[in-house]
Amino acid sequence: MSDDLSFFSDFTIGEQARITALVARMGKRGLAGEGVDISDLKRKVERIENQARNRKQKP
Repeated sequence: MSDDLSFFSDFTIGEQARITALVARMGKRGLAGEGVDISDLKRKVERIENQARNRKQKP
């Protein structure tokens, strides 16, 4: 996670659930072997982080 999003509480409940599911999918793919690509899931998590960061920075 980014430095400015240091707490999981910075995310909405829906975002927390989506991130949790994506991390679980990353772990499941990781069990399949080291050659498995998880970059698509990382991009999805980064997109959620960016949305939360933008919401946090709004006045």
